[in-house]
Amino acid sequence: MSARLASMHVLVTGASGFVGAHAAVALTEAGHEPHLLVRDPAKAARSLTGAGAPGAGWPLHEADIRDAAAVRDALKGCDAVLHAAADMGVTGHGADLRGSNVVGLRNVLDQAVELGLDPVVHVSTVAVFVPPAGPRITPGSPLATPRNAYGRSKVEGERHARDLGGVTIVYPGGLLGPGQPRLDALNEGFRAGTRSGWPVVPGGVGILDVRDLAVALARCFTPGQGARRYLIGGHFMTWAELAALCAGLTGRPRRAYRLHPGLLRALATALDAAKALGVPVSYPLTRDAADIMLTMVPTDDTPALEALGVTLRPVEDTVSDTLRWLCAEGHLERREIGRLSP
Repeated sequence: MSARLASMHVLVTGASGFVGAHAAVALTEAGHEPHLLVRDPAKAARSLTGAGAPGAGWPLHEADIRDAAAVRDALKGCDAVLHAAADMGVTGHGADLRGSNVVGLRNVLDQAVELGLDPVVHVSTVAVFVPPAGPRITPGSPLATPRNAYGRSKVEGERHARDLGGVTIVYPGGLLGPGQPRLDALNEGFRAGTRSGWPVVPGGVGILDVRDLAVALARCFTPGQGARRYLIGGHFMTWAELAALCAGLTGRPRRAYRLHPGLLRALATALDAAKALGVPVSYPLTRDAADIMLTMVPTDDTPALEALGVTLRPVEDTVSDTLRWLCAEGHLERREIGRLSP
């Protein structure tokens, strides 16, 4: 498939982040030249190194996606764009979610379409479908009405991307893998689960290796295809299955505790209140995260994986690599990953 692709200059927004850095590497391996739009070049350099960047001097644009003029200048030198920049708000507080997830998105996608870039690829999230309307999420599932600020900002941006036309949208699930610049969402939860035990509640999680997502994103860059939607939620696991998998991989006793959904939400709400008061709380659970944990269902990834020619690596490999990386970076102790420790 990649042999048929013509080389393009692809502007990558959010190249200092987890997805953007890995995607830049995958684009290079597919024969394209990434142009990086980042706010912090030093952070971008660290992220790219963590993602296995070959050290090439890719063109760099230091700008904020909320600056429409700066975004336009960067777009003018490119054939296509991968919009991977976003602010996460599931396990944190205080981010200007709408500024990046809505205003920044409009600056990038609107101007890319206006300038005739092709393709225009937007990295959304499976969270726009959560809480889900049925037992399985598909690309045609209705958009959700989430209660949390992160979900609302992503759904607002999603509606705009769809209305714009000509935009390819990719919906990844929970991302794991090595090289995350700052622990967030699932990687942060993995550290807490490995260290303190896994809450066993209804629902589950879709686990997607960031390296597999990067390959899928790189394979979206065929011009003339029009608007497409690719759902790649990853391997779905219940929380009990995830606890058992980690125990099996590490050789340590299974650490899990059953919680009533109402109790999980109450604990999450209490932690939110403590954090808002400035109390130092390291455990990543929030009410927003609890809602997603309790309501997530499997996703139908087959159409996207077949269209892009991508095979997801075994979930055991992703979890093992993640735990080893968390240990190597000092986020976990060697004893905590058991026999996975070097």
